[in-house]
Amino acid sequence: MLAGSEVKSLRQGLVSMSDAYGDISSGEVYLFNLHITNYKYSSAGKLDPKRRRKVLLKKREIKKLYGLVQQRGNTLIPLKIYFTERGYAKVEMGVCRRKRLYDKKEKILKKEEEKKIAKFRKIAR
Repeated sequence: MLAGSEVKSLRQGLVSMSDAYGDISSGEVYLFNLHITNYKYSSAGKLDPKRRRKVLLKKREIKKLYGLVQQRGNTLIPLKIYFTERGYAKVEMGVCRRKRLYDKKEKILKKEEEKKIAKFRKIAR
């Protein structure tokens, strides 16, 4: 559920989904941290750009997502926001699995190795 000024901002592409995630509470799906910049020419009051927004879904879809999210380590994330031919704003959501601890360690080790290599290349020049 979006305000009119938020839809205008979406049409201009003033949205950031970098930290956004979805959550299911009391049988409803909400999006958190979806940053929609306030519309420049809006005469209405300023809205919080990162406020929680309700996602309108059918009960069957909510139950399906709830079953997937309840599994340990799964999270709902928005993948894409688009407009239909009729002008409705839609959010494509996906269920993702969190990073494992060993994946994080591998990434840190790889980053350290790359720093060492870059340092040696700098010295060799």
